[in-house]
Amino acid sequence: MTRSIAPADFEPRQWNDWRWQLRQLRRTAAEIGDATALTTDDAALIASGRGFEVGVTPYFASLFDPNDAMCPLRRQVVPSAAEADRAEFEKSDPLGEDAHLQMPGLVHKYPDRALLLVTDRCASYCRYCTRSRWVAGDSPGLGGDDLDAAIAYIAATPAIVDVLVSGGDPLLLSNRKLAEVLDRLSAIDHLRLIRIGTRVPVFLPMRIDDALAEVLRPRGKAIFVNVHINHARELAPDVVAALARIADVGVGLGGQTVLLRGVNDDIETLRATMLAMLAARVRPYYLFHCDPVVGTSHLRVPIARGLALMAGLIGHTTGMAVPKYVIDLDGAGKVPLWPDYVERIEAQTWMVRGYKGEVQPYPAG
Repeated sequence: MTRSIAPADFEPRQWNDWRWQLRQLRRTAAEIGDATALTTDDAALIASGRGFEVGVTPYFASLFDPNDAMCPLRRQVVPSAAEADRAEFEKSDPLGEDAHLQMPGLVHKYPDRALLLVTDRCASYCRYCTRSRWVAGDSPGLGGDDLDAAIAYIAATPAIVDVLVSGGDPLLLSNRKLAEVLDRLSAIDHLRLIRIGTRVPVFLPMRIDDALAEVLRPRGKAIFVNVHINHARELAPDVVAALARIADVGVGLGGQTVLLRGVNDDIETLRATMLAMLAARVRPYYLFHCDPVVGTSHLRVPIARGLALMAGLIGHTTGMAVPKYVIDLDGAGKVPLWPDYVERIEAQTWMVRGYKGEVQPYPAG
C-alpha cells in the first residue's frame, strides 16, 4: 500500500508556508509515487518529460486516496498515459484566444470584457488546462512596459466594463504586484467590476492569509474571485477558512467547475459539490464542458451526459446550487446549454415538462 503524504510528516512552519509548498511541488514519478500508486505507464510518462507540466503541492497531494487510481483529486493533476490518445478535433488553443491577443497578456474577445493574463505559473497543474500551450512556460510574468500597454489599452477602450485577471494564477503574484494591478484597474473610470480567476484557495490555502485578503479588499470597484472547484473533497477545512477570509473583506465568491469523467460526472457527486460550495459562501457560476484540449479525451464526457446531469440538478436541489452549463466555442465564446423542457406548442399554449417529468399547459402570452 502506498502511504499518503501527511502534514504531520513536516514541520508546521514549513507546511503552512505557501512558498515552501511551491518549492516542494511533486514533479517526478518518485515524488508523486509518495502520494499515490502509479501504473508503470503513468510513471514512464512522467519520467519522459513529454506533455504538459507536472506539479502538485504537497497540501493537495495529502488529500489523495493513496491507493485509489481513480481518486477524483488525483485524476485532475496526476498525468495519465491516456494523454497520448488524441482526438482529431483537439486543439492547443481550443478557445481561439490567440487570435484575439491584442498585445502580450491582453485578450479582447467579448465586446465589454477583457482578459488580463498576468502570470503563467500555477500552484498545481490541471491535466485539462485550457492554456497548457502557454502556462508553465518561461514568462517572467506581465510587468513593465507590457503591463503598462495592457492597462493603457483597457483605459482607452470605454466599452470594456469587466476585466478578468487570470493566467496562470494571479494569486501567486506577490502582494505588492497584485495590489499594483488591482489599484491600476480600479482607477479606470469605465470599469464596473474586476474578476480574478484562481485555483490557489484549493491547491494552496495557506497563501490566503490576512495580508492577501486586504489586498483583495475592493477599492471603489466590485471585485469577484471566481474559484475553480471540481469536487466536494476539495473543500477541506483549510480551504473553507481561506474562502471565508476572502469573503469577509467584501469580495464576492463565484464557483467554476469543469465537468470531468471519473471526477464529478455523477449526479450525487455533482450535487454534493455544488452544495458544499454554497456552504463555503461560493455561488456556483459555471459548469464548463471540458474544452477539447490536446490529450484530454479520457477526461471529457458526452454533452448529452452533461445535460442529463443538469436535469438532475434543476428542481432537485436549490436553484442557488444550479450553475450554467456552457461550452466554449473556438473564438465565438461561451454558449449556455439547458435541458429542453418544452414538449410542444399548441396554438397559444406551451406544453412544458416539470422537473419530475409531468407535462402541463402554460399560456404563451
